[in-house]
Amino acid sequence: MNGHELTWGLPVIGYLFLAGMGAGALTTSASMYLRGGASRDNRYFSLAKFGALLGVPTVAIGCALLVFELGSFQVGHWFRFLNLYKVMNLSPMSVGTWLLTFYLVVGALYAYTFLRQPAGEDGLAKLRTGLAWFGIPLGIGVAVYTGVLLGAMPARPLWNSPILAFLFLISSLSTGIAAIMLLRRAIDRDTERLSGRNVEQQKEAWYILASTDTLLLALELISLFLFLMYGHLTIGSVKHAISVLEFGGQMSGMFWFWVVLVGLLLPILIELYLITPRLLFHRPERTSVAADYAVPILVLVGGFMLRYVIVVAGQITYPIGL
Repeated sequence: MNGHELTWGLPVIGYLFLAGMGAGALTTSASMYLRGGASRDNRYFSLAKFGALLGVPTVAIGCALLVFELGSFQVGHWFRFLNLYKVMNLSPMSVGTWLLTFYLVVGALYAYTFLRQPAGEDGLAKLRTGLAWFGIPLGIGVAVYTGVLLGAMPARPLWNSPILAFLFLISSLSTGIAAIMLLRRAIDRDTERLSGRNVEQQKEAWYILASTDTLLLALELISLFLFLMYGHLTIGSVKHAISVLEFGGQMSGMFWFWVVLVGLLLPILIELYLITPRLLFHRPERTSVAADYAVPILVLVGGFMLRYVIVVAGQITYPIGL
């Protein structure tokens, strides 16, 4: 970009996005399942299943992208990445390797309990419940790690912010919910075939997801503001780095249009329009098939662009004096 050499490109950005989205989807799934009760009669069982099935493949694909980008797969050294398991220390790479491994194992077992549903009594309910309790902290840990991976690099002042990990956590939860909402709408199109009870359950589940997502998007907007203010009010390298995102900066147009407007403000306004009747006036929430597709797509685009802007902007800025 304008003569700057970018060491980390789309594979790393893809990892940050997919790992965060997958971790957010699994965390949401486990939370919804535990909230609804441990049985197949769980009113959130369908949504929890969608989140469980999203949680592992997306993170696994993201990890593969990261491994390829870091050059761990080379001719004659196909399994060099296994060296990461030979040591255990508090370095970000070591902690992240073990965290992702535990996440993938627990997440795969959790998803399996939704796929294997024998007739009669749900004999996997207790196992599913236990895995859900483990899945929540592991999902949060993976989501936070996507920010820690960048923040642990003091040579990149834009990334070296105490707010970045929290920002990526909130964004991960929001994109995870968006992925579940989009998958649910794509699969459960024929709501007319459902019984009245099932339709009401789906509306209730959608309302909870939409209202939670609205809150998360608002928190993400506040976190972005704090991220910018932290950089702007400091001096030296961090203040210089954050200037690329401020109005007139090299990446300001991409940041303010795709991240703030498309990825945050528009989804917030649409979701508020839909949920306000029930939230404030105890009337049925508004429904819109177009919004059911548009909102999650906007959130996912915004989540990807957030990571794109942060990764690229961090590489075109340097500590002052170097």
